[in-house]
Parts: sequence; C-alpha cells; structure tokens
Amino acid sequence: MALPNQATVDYPSFKLVIVGDGGTGHLGYLCYLDGISFHFSFGKVCLDWREGFLISFLCGWSTAGKTTFVKRHLTGEFEKKYEPTIGVEVHPLDFFTNCGKIRFYCWDTAGQEKFGGLRDGYYIHGQCAIIMFDVTARLTYKNVPTWHRDLCRVCENIPIVLCGNKVDVKNGQVKAKMVTFHRKKNLQYYEISAKSNYNFEKPFLYLARKLAGDASLHFVESPALAPPEVQIDMAVQQQYEAEIAAAAAQPLPDDDDDAFE
Repeated sequence: MALPNQATVDYPSFKLVIVGDGGTGHLGYLCYLDGISFHFSFGKVCLDWREGFLISFLCGWSTAGKTTFVKRHLTGEFEKKYEPTIGVEVHPLDFFTNCGKIRFYCWDTAGQEKFGGLRDGYYIHGQCAIIMFDVTARLTYKNVPTWHRDLCRVCENIPIVLCGNKVDVKNGQVKAKMVTFHRKKNLQYYEISAKSNYNFEKPFLYLARKLAGDASLHFVESPALAPPEVQIDMAVQQQYEAEIAAAAAQPLPDDDDDAFE
C-alpha cells in the first residue's frame, strides 16, 4: 500500500513522524509496503530497506514547535499563528548530500493527547527519531523520558536526537546545564530555533550520517528557508555552544530525573 502524497523515488527515503500532545503537530514515519525490498546505492554505502522505507520520528509535547520545525523546511515560512493540526498530512522533505539526494517523508498528525494510543502504530519499524522540547516550558523537557521510553519500547536501538527548540527566546526556563537526559541515554543534543534558523539542519544531518553509516556525509545544498525573523549573532551562538560544552563537563546528577534548580 502506498503512502498518501508519496511518489516512488529512486534515492534513499526516510520517514519522519511527529507525535505529541495537542497543538504540537507530529511527524510520523510508517512502513506500508509489505514484503517489498528496496536497495539503494548511497555513495559507498548500500542501504537495503525492507518494507519500503527507513522510518524516523519527531516526538514532543505541546508547544515544542514540531509542526513549525517541519513547515520551516517545507514552506520557508514560520508558523506565526498557532493552530492544532487536524488529521494527517504527508510532506516530502528533500536534502542534497555529497553522496546523493535523500528524502524524509514527514507525517504531521493530530497532536491531541486523546490520540496517544495511536503512537505505537506510528513507532513500528522506526529506525531513527527526533525528540523535541520547548526551552521556554519546563514541563516539555520533564516529559522527554516518557517519549524516549515509548520509542525504545517499540523500536529499541535506533539513533535518536534530542532538540531544545526556541533558544531565540530570552530567559528560557530550561538552561543547558539542566539538560542531562541525553548524556544518560547517549543521545545527540542540539539547541535549535525556528525563528532564526539556528542549527535547523543539524538533526537531519546527524540522522542521515547514522543511517548511512558514513560520518563524512554532508549537505551540499540547504532547503530554501525564509529569512530569519530573529537574529542570533555570532557572540550569542558561541555563548550557547560554550554553555553546552560546560554542561557536558559537569558530573551527571545521581537521581533518575533531571533536576531544575
């Protein structure tokens, strides 16, 4: 069975799922091609994908900005008006690498908590994931372990990226020193900003490298993005990076849950 709005392509295709509570917009990647095997030559790496496509997920709670994250790439426009996603829309998101073109199929699904029971169906056959939280809302970070646990329960050992969105907002509630979950679980972490385009491609590049098994893979072209609405100057970017580096050098807390102090 073919996916809605999905064309057959002769280059590697990755499916991306967004899941979360109401108003977030969720990206889901599902396999619908039973028993079909595709073999793609991706640079020096050959990927043999059973059941159609590789699957990745973008997970997170309300206001994390998952729908905006996807639409920033797809339309080059920041979603200024906050509206809950209704139903499911499938969008192809292409990237151009030194090894060839790749595609993420982005599933933007209804984000209401009442649809939470559907999550396992979206996770089945998942091969990579993005978990997103809002640095201006502590609750979204405190619930990261729940998203991670659900993913690992269904998908087990897949590459996962943790993203803290909205770092352009001053006086965010979740500081770099508070974010330790990724270190406990050996995840990659990036701070990003939809309004400024800061670090927007890094999660996709990390996952593409992991899935291809090629650390030298890089993007040779970026998707068209709207001009940033907020400027984050180089000094501030360097400050963000210094804070993350300093946090990484600190010992991990002894308790199971990350503390906010």
